[in-house]
Amino acid sequence: MTDHVVVVGGGTGGTVLANDLVERLDAELDDGDVRVTLVNDDPDHVYKPVWLYVPFGQRELDDARRPLADLVDDRVDLRIDRVTDIDTDAQRLLVASDERPIEYDELVIATGSTLAPEEIPGLDEGGYDYYSESGATGLREELLSVTEGHLVLSVIGSPHMCPAAPLEFVFMADDWFRQRDLREDVEITYTYPIQRVHGNPHIAEWAQPIMEDRDINVETFFNAERIDPDEKTIHTMEGSELEYDLLAAIPPHSGIDLIAEAGLGDDGWVEVDKHTLEAERAENVYALGDAADTGVPKAGSVAHYQAGIVSQRIASDLRDRPATARYDGKTLCFIETGMDEASFVEFDYENPPAPAPPSEKLHWSKLAYNESYWLTARGLL
Repeated sequence: MTDHVVVVGGGTGGTVLANDLVERLDAELDDGDVRVTLVNDDPDHVYKPVWLYVPFGQRELDDARRPLADLVDDRVDLRIDRVTDIDTDAQRLLVASDERPIEYDELVIATGSTLAPEEIPGLDEGGYDYYSESGATGLREELLSVTEGHLVLSVIGSPHMCPAAPLEFVFMADDWFRQRDLREDVEITYTYPIQRVHGNPHIAEWAQPIMEDRDINVETFFNAERIDPDEKTIHTMEGSELEYDLLAAIPPHSGIDLIAEAGLGDDGWVEVDKHTLEAERAENVYALGDAADTGVPKAGSVAHYQAGIVSQRIASDLRDRPATARYDGKTLCFIETGMDEASFVEFDYENPPAPAPPSEKLHWSKLAYNESYWLTARGLL
């Protein structure tokens, strides 16, 4: 009998996991005892952190895309299709292009996050994001023409992908306008929905003085309820208003309906054990990355580390051995603090972040990692 491992989602977590599995289960694959299938609804793999640099004219959209087939080991059965149903009782999936179900013995959900700007009336028409390709290019066209006025970065949705990216954007914008001798004519305001500038209190404590030093206005406990694109005004749940000339918004994020419909999580995120990443509501199901409700940041490094843990646990299960690998919450992140400096944080469930002093060396380290990411996705780093 051949055990079938199915991974749904070809982002960082799913791709790293599929490659790690076939490497770890090399002998079983050769003997025909195991097969690994990766299902993704896009033929390309997208490395979204590149989009941060697009509005500043430093990167192009194509820099963030590679054919998934070029990144996935040949021993992985790659299927470009959309999963339409997950039946965890029968242990099978349905896909859009084929009426025949895909049966699994172990299932891993790595479907990531989706943007939901429609939750805020006027946001699609009144603002731009850099969490999507269209948003990043639209913001670039607007930002490059700015010589004066009010730039607002508003974090509307939380949790969201890459929690440091909103801080990075305002730090980079501040430096970018200074380098062009425009900063005195451009006001910058940063808004956040809770009473500090970041969800993690340690990062918030580090970032706040930098904002004050650079004359970046801060509005906390600021929850956008609707956007008036004609008046260029943000209206909040708290009853306040904020006018802008250019709005860079982090839209609400959501999981996918498929997860809720499968009974794996009420809000579209899979409820998991935060150490084992096993689904709480189904047997033989794991989730990782943004799709897993663990409480850790929705970041690529998280998906990468979790992929290694899930791979080890599945290999143990298939070999009838106790699965002992546990995820400790490890997260690391470079944080751009300008156009040529960055900080770095590393933390886990037990140890809080302590951002490193910004330096040019760390900036170049982040750029180097962005370039080497494709080797990471292929399982070579």
